[in-house]
Amino acid sequence: MLLAAAGLAAGFVDAIAGGGGLLTVPALLWAGLPPQVALGTNKLQSVCGTALAAVSYGRAGLFSWRKLAGGIAIAALAAAAGAAVVLFVPAKELERFIPVLLVGIAAYFWWKPELGAAARAPRMSAARFAWVFGVGLGFYDGFFGPGAGSFWMVACVLLGGLDLRSAVGHTKVMNLASNAGSLVVFLACGQVHFEMAAVMIAGQLIGARLGSGLVIRRGAKLVRPVFLLVVLALAARLLWQQWAAGGR
Repeated sequence: MLLAAAGLAAGFVDAIAGGGGLLTVPALLWAGLPPQVALGTNKLQSVCGTALAAVSYGRAGLFSWRKLAGGIAIAALAAAAGAAVVLFVPAKELERFIPVLLVGIAAYFWWKPELGAAARAPRMSAARFAWVFGVGLGFYDGFFGPGAGSFWMVACVLLGGLDLRSAVGHTKVMNLASNAGSLVVFLACGQVHFEMAAVMIAGQLIGARLGSGLVIRRGAKLVRPVFLLVVLALAARLLWQQWAAGGR
């Protein structure tokens, strides 16, 4: 029941602003899974919730599957490469840098309240955007993961010219691609606990449905505060992990 509740809460938050892994990965570790199995199991349950949210956003016209097909393929392949690397190379060095970057993102959005309120002219072509961020953030999501959705949101708003509502839809599609790509690697290496994943999926689907519905109805007024809270919570969690590790 606790894992299902964690999946529901994560699906709800993730559909709005990303960061559902803040809840699900610790829950899976608490349940006794080794770190790599926890990551693989988290990818499986996350794929299901993200897919439902992405479908909801697609039906609402927040993005076009056809136009994003190239970026989806790039992100999936890059994430698979990242997941393959993380099975052999620890991601500890990234833990020191990412919290600072996340706090910077939150501060920037705080001081720029108009950011993402309306669509603007993109600063990068669609093809270049797909390659640069599909490869970079796709690999990052497969290799390490925390904050990937936040980085996608920032890229979509600042360089893609999207408003926050559309940026959420775009982000969910790319998260789905990178989660699916890395999941293939975790499945191939036997790093998934299917029973725990199934319990969390039930909650994920309910949470994703509720969260995506709110975004479609309320738009930037909902996304902005939740996004800021998730980014700061993620930064705090990573900093806490560093402090706790340093104390041992």
